[in-house]
Amino acid sequence: MNRIAKLFNIQYPIIQAGMIWNSGWKLASASSNAGILGLIGAGSMYPDVLREHIQKCKKATSNPFGVNVPMLYPNIEEIMNIIVDEGVKIVFTSAGNPKTWTSWLKDKGITVVHVVSSVKFALKAQEAGVDAIVAEGFEAGGHNGRDETTTLTLIPMVKEQIKIPLIAAGGIATGKAMLATMVLGADAVQIGSRFVASEESSAHQDFKQKVVDTKEGDTQLTLKELAPVRLIKNNFYNELQELYSNGATKDQLKELLGRARAKRGMFEGDLEDGELEIGQVYQD
Repeated sequence: MNRIAKLFNIQYPIIQAGMIWNSGWKLASASSNAGILGLIGAGSMYPDVLREHIQKCKKATSNPFGVNVPMLYPNIEEIMNIIVDEGVKIVFTSAGNPKTWTSWLKDKGITVVHVVSSVKFALKAQEAGVDAIVAEGFEAGGHNGRDETTTLTLIPMVKEQIKIPLIAAGGIATGKAMLATMVLGADAVQIGSRFVASEESSAHQDFKQKVVDTKEGDTQLTLKELAPVRLIKNNFYNELQELYSNGATKDQLKELLGRARAKRGMFEGDLEDGELEIGQVYQD
């Protein structure tokens, strides 16, 4: 049996990524009901909102689902306690040191997966005791690695170095892409961008349509000084580039980014002045 399917007790070795402003309980439960692993994206949720989404997801599916937790969020302790209180059995951590929470979660009987963008961090995650690793190439949307290592380069490099199950992510949206990464050593894939445009995604309809309409060259990895992120080019992106051309400081970039810029773009549908995060994928 496939190692990831066995680990999560799912039918197909596919993970629906836990993305901010896109991955609510509707998407997670629909994914789990289809035989893959659905993830709720905690990164865009206040603690009480996350609790509500977990409770709704439990009512909407009897199949396994998990929560994705970016560890750079300030209310991380409260979020982890809610996950335990609500009996969630699978947690994907990202954007932080896996040693911080892995043993604490595993002591509570929770399966832990950590997202990495390099061999170095894959080894650190394995050493921390995680049950599996997501190795994400820089084709991915959202926050990304600074090294710009592509998925098809990253997967075999990580596979050579680790013993635990490996999930490939970044630029995967078709069966052919899934097969390619599995030939290179992945046990499963994590797919994000394709699910953004799904009916069950919590993203704004205008953003979903923008994702479908986006062509080659319409996205770019930027904001490396803060946290690298792949964005659709729009007015906000152009303002960023203007700052860069004028030798912007980190503080100036933060000021432009402001608060809730991603919510404004993906959840509220401001296609010009919002932050539009999406990956590079081919959809046949």
